[in-house]
Amino acid sequence: MVVSPDLETGPDGLARSWGSTDPLLREYYDTEWGMPVRDERGVFERLSLEAFQSGLSWLTILRKRPAFRDAFAQFDPDVVAGFGEADVARLMGDAGIVRNRLKVDATIANARATVALRESGGLAELVWSYVPEATPAPMTWAEVPTQSPESVALSKRLKREGFRFVGPTTLYALMSAIGIVDTHLMGSHRRGCSGIWPE
Repeated sequence: MVVSPDLETGPDGLARSWGSTDPLLREYYDTEWGMPVRDERGVFERLSLEAFQSGLSWLTILRKRPAFRDAFAQFDPDVVAGFGEADVARLMGDAGIVRNRLKVDATIANARATVALRESGGLAELVWSYVPEATPAPMTWAEVPTQSPESVALSKRLKREGFRFVGPTTLYALMSAIGIVDTHLMGSHRRGCSGIWPE
């Protein structure tokens, strides 16, 4: 197998696309990133966190994930869809999360849109209907896409359904995170981990 020159080798000797130097990132990379997530709550959580990550580092979000889960009722769409102004005030006063009013409002709106989507199959089914015919095989970071025709199309569809903070780049990051595409660099020990795309 051809191996990417951009791979990082961690203290355990394993080659990764990223995250080798931080224990929290390494754990996430080795156990979650790129693994299929097909349940509604799981997809809603990842979508919410990707939206909050916009403009910030993923490590910042990962460190705050327990607080995000507590603040947003473990990302139960039914509960979050019922959030009102008192909840928004509570969230904006919560130093454990990213206190961005637009992103907080978007998460609540997205929960409501998630609940509404159940009538036509649901959020997870919709997101997974945009699996491409092929996945990237990046040798370098420069070859890792930031969006795709599928993420552009999914962005347009979700916006029509009432979702916010769902641009093509955010959705491509989501698709990578939940295994719809495999953007692990060639030679990473996690390449092919989703089981959807061969190594």
